Amino acid sequence: MGIELPLFIDYLKETKNASESTVNSYQRDLKKLNEYLLEHGIEDVQSVTATNLNSYVLYLEKKGLSSATVSRNVASMKAFFHYACSNRQIDQDPTEKIRAPHIERKLPGILSVEETVRLLEQPSGNSPKEYRDRAMLELLYATGMRVSELISVRLSDVQLALEYVICRDAGRERVIPFGEQAKKALEQYLREGRQKLLRGQESDFLFVNCSGKPMSRQGFWKLVKHYAAMAGIVTDITPHTLRHSFAAHLVQNGADLKAVQEMMGHSDIATTQIYRNIGAERLRSVYSASHPRR
Repeated sequence: MGIELPLFIDYLKETKNASESTVNSYQRDLKKLNEYLLEHGIEDVQSVTATNLNSYVLYLEKKGLSSATVSRNVASMKAFFHYACSNRQIDQDPTEKIRAPHIERKLPGILSVEETVRLLEQPSGNSPKEYRDRAMLELLYATGMRVSELISVRLSDVQLALEYVICRDAGRERVIPFGEQAKKALEQYLREGRQKLLRGQESDFLFVNCSGKPMSRQGFWKLVKHYAAMAGIVTDITPHTLRHSFAAHLVQNGADLKAVQEMMGHSDIATTQIYRNIGAERLRSVYSASHPRR
């Protein structure tokens, strides 16, 4: 029997409004935990102890899994047993004192302001495709949206006069402002590019490909790579690099962390804090390279 997941999965979807990727990772992690418990003769959730779960964490570490993967498994088990305790399936939460391994946060790669400007200026032609590409790049850098959010924006989500866009992710939505450059690029795309790309078709999506269908993640990824090469940017960049650059440039120019957190859609401000660390890391790098008494 072991851990019963269906009700917990329903709770994640319906009450917590968790994203599909979150639900899938919890389900995957907890199925593996269940297999481990059954192999060790633990057949019902009431019999699970902190010792059992600590042993499982050690088992994962001995398998050579990364700290990030082990931490995610710990988060999955904590979520389940907290739910089980809240619903009185168990009397006490066995995960209360279980700690996830420390994860060394890597600083994300970002572009300099000069590199960003060069990238945004590459779609400079007068074809419908280049109007679209310029609008997509400008809007992504202006808002810090995820690529999945960018390609999901609908016409009704954009308020050009008020210069903001409604961004939706896993049932949640946030309002993000954008500036004059993004507005101009969007206006030109809507005026001279979008209808030609649609080829007489109709679509609710703001950005469409050359066949009039919604843009895909892969399609946008390819155009970012293409324009990065044209801009002479030698570092390997992805669409997410522009999202990181948006946040880092705001923080480095004095933006309030809480405001950046809201625009990025981060649930934890600790995630946003990393962009402040980028500025400190760059200062240390300049100091080490330039100071005569370093």
